[in-house]
Amino acid sequence: MSFHAAVFIAVSLDGFIARPDGAIDWLTERGERAGETGYDEFMAAIDTVVLGRNTYETVLTFDFWPYEGKQVEVLSTTLPLDVDERVIVHRTLDALVQTLDDRGAKRIYADGGRVVQTFLRAGLLNELTITTVPVLIGSGIPLFGALDQDISLNHNATRTLNAGFVQSDYTIHR
Repeated sequence: MSFHAAVFIAVSLDGFIARPDGAIDWLTERGERAGETGYDEFMAAIDTVVLGRNTYETVLTFDFWPYEGKQVEVLSTTLPLDVDERVIVHRTLDALVQTLDDRGAKRIYADGGRVVQTFLRAGLLNELTITTVPVLIGSGIPLFGALDQDISLNHNATRTLNAGFVQSDYTIHR
């Protein structure tokens, strides 16, 4: 495996990335108040984006395609393989990893709850940037799920953004 996989994601203070129905209104209504988050700089260093089906379908509701100029891979057992000419759909993690290696992907943005959890469990993640939004939503889709073992992290930095947003960067200790 020659690629470096990173997560750049927002969570509610109670640890959710979306409401139970997938809605992220709690984030989109507040996000601009955070100010500069480093997202644009992060994306400039990314050549490949890996999404799960739910995240891909959420992105389709945006007014624009946010991954212009990036290779986009979707990990899904249910999406039609020819769903969108802008993406390549993979049925299994092994098939996805093989494609990433074959294509020489260097820096990957892993996005979406299940993709983050899958990459984490498979030992494919290298770094996490987590922005905590100052809101409690009570229930939803958690960023992290059950793990087979502890995953040790090295804390690199935490910074306070505007409006009470806090961002922490970690590397995964191997």
